[in-house]
Amino acid sequence: MQAQGEPSAKEALYTLNGMWCTSCALAVEGVLNHRKGVDSISVHYPTATLWVKGAAEAISLDTLAPKVKRLGYRLTELEPSADAHARLEQESRYLSLRLLVGAVFGMWTMLASLLIYAGALPNSTVEWVVAWVSGAFSIPVVTFAGWPFYRAGLRTLRAKRPGMDVLVTLGVWSAVMVSFGLLWRGSAEVYFDTAVMLIVLLLGGRLVETLCRHRGLKALDVLSQPNDEVLVWEGAKWQVKPLVEIQPSASVMLTPGELIALDGILEEAAWVDTASLTGESTPRHFPKGEPVYAGCRLLGSADVSMTVTHALGERRLDRLRDQMRHYQTQKGELQKLADRFAAWLSPVALILGIAILPVGLMLGLGLEDAAVRALSVLVVACPCAVGLAVPLASLAGSGRLLNQGIALRDPAALETLARVKTIALDKTGTLTQGEPVLVNWVGREGVTEQAVKATLYQVAANSQHPLAQALKRWADSDQTYVPRQAQVVEEVPGQGVHLYLPEHGDIWLGSQRFLSSQGIELPEYETDTSLAASEVVLADALGWLGSFYLEDTPYEDAASSIQSLQADYWVVMLSGDRPSAVEAVAERLGLAPNACFAERSPEAKARLVQVLPGPTMFVGDGVNDTLSLAAADIGTAPFNASEAAREGAAAHLLKPGVSSLVEGLATAQATRRVMLQNLTLSAVYNTLALGLVIVMAIPPLVAVLAMVASSLSVTLNAARLAWRD
Repeated sequence: MQAQGEPSAKEALYTLNGMWCTSCALAVEGVLNHRKGVDSISVHYPTATLWVKGAAEAISLDTLAPKVKRLGYRLTELEPSADAHARLEQESRYLSLRLLVGAVFGMWTMLASLLIYAGALPNSTVEWVVAWVSGAFSIPVVTFAGWPFYRAGLRTLRAKRPGMDVLVTLGVWSAVMVSFGLLWRGSAEVYFDTAVMLIVLLLGGRLVETLCRHRGLKALDVLSQPNDEVLVWEGAKWQVKPLVEIQPSASVMLTPGELIALDGILEEAAWVDTASLTGESTPRHFPKGEPVYAGCRLLGSADVSMTVTHALGERRLDRLRDQMRHYQTQKGELQKLADRFAAWLSPVALILGIAILPVGLMLGLGLEDAAVRALSVLVVACPCAVGLAVPLASLAGSGRLLNQGIALRDPAALETLARVKTIALDKTGTLTQGEPVLVNWVGREGVTEQAVKATLYQVAANSQHPLAQALKRWADSDQTYVPRQAQVVEEVPGQGVHLYLPEHGDIWLGSQRFLSSQGIELPEYETDTSLAASEVVLADALGWLGSFYLEDTPYEDAASSIQSLQADYWVVMLSGDRPSAVEAVAERLGLAPNACFAERSPEAKARLVQVLPGPTMFVGDGVNDTLSLAAADIGTAPFNASEAAREGAAAHLLKPGVSSLVEGLATAQATRRVMLQNLTLSAVYNTLALGLVIVMAIPPLVAVLAMVASSLSVTLNAARLAWRD
């Protein structure tokens, strides 16, 4: 528990350059985790990202970078997505060059060995000469192509965290030294092919893995990046300035067809394509004063001005990217289990490999047989598959979720999402659009709709009540009215308002109760049959003028989404709204009455979430939902959620409605299945392979093929998530 007066812990994200495999990530974690002031640290090898939490001074780049440099790595500020792509492309070229050298020279090594194994040579002298030729061709492979493994092994030894590269290094050089020893004794049964195959196949696997990482990193590219410059009003004229110089409250000009570069509030109404940020296929109309976000695209033919609310680095786009990178560095339970397994596997294999040689000699094996057994142990025990089992699947799964409209910001969210049993949904703003819409109206006999709209617009324009604003939008749908200044005679918050308009005289707008209190007689008329509709009454000096019925309508895909979710989950609706409104929405969406809970306070909703069968997911958008978001196993904020709800949620929906949950939950389950498959496959392989190679003689070349096959199997299994349709 943090002591009173102690500064709160800070978090930071950095890019860690120079890693070669997951062993490098574990080595850096092990060294920095014991530094004073560091509370927690996690290194994500697939994205080369380091996350650290602790005292501000202890986790600063100036403090950590020198410590990391001593190990042979380089710590820098978090790289942009474009730089990450460039880094991976450079890694791919680096691997391709070494793989090419390994394949070209290794081919002749393998051909020479094949001639010896097949007995195709005329006598033992020729075999011995060909064996020397095999060794000569292996030198470029062992020295140049294998250098990255030796360097990584040295770094992990320096960090006192020996990993798979130490085993690869020992395996390669043991094969080379045993082979030269056999040649010195006049034997042609050499193992240069084992060393060559170990390096070439591992390089091939590393190249495939890098391509998968590149593919997974492209998940961040679904968040389109706007231009680097913008037109800003400054010095009584419009000027082009870089984004980095634009501060909140600045007025910028948006150009049709271009991506919006900064978050802000529109100074005039406009049509906006939000597909790049939310996935909505239909453009949306944003009225004046509506917030818009960077990454959306302005439509139409006229320029629109906007007041900036968030500068570069603080935009919603930036927060989503940072949250995604932050999530990727965190480790769920399966990843922690894989790390623990890999952490003890390497030292155990190293000890076994060293011990096999003297034990074999003691049991009566010859020097050559004992050395071959030790070599096979070192090769077969490389924990490549264990290290890659979970992070590659997690990277592919989280990237696919982002494409489907779900951004995760909690380390355990992906695994929890896969195990969800109950989904609790807020009504307003989550299942419904959160904006009242006129569904019916009735007016005084002899009064035209145009006249009603003209009066209604002038009254509603002088009120900020959501129902009044909805009536204003309806009244203004046919033609544009100019709002007139009105005198407020009396206003009762939440009930109604009495105005005086020069062109219309006294006007009342509000509930039946408010108008009755003002002495307005309401005639008997046929009321709306929808119990969920909210009624607003309009009257003038002559009496009742009209009654209007408004509802908060569900999203178009809400009913189909609920139906799909109900097939696999228990779905409930929690709301603070009145029972009639909740029942009406439930009937439209196909929710059973016993799965709907109305008039629930924030505290009551949170208590209900806690007693639902878990793990539970709660989806809510308002400040009143923050308790329930915290009470659920995984809290989810919908697209239009309040800032408080977003801060308290472990997952964010990037599309309006809940349709993204249907595909997202299926993806989370598929990802967890792949994680378990990979972890099980790699654990069974390493356990069985170690046991077999100890009790029976397995040729080193067979051990190499088995080890590489295991690594490729988990890599390709994880790639299915990224490449599936």
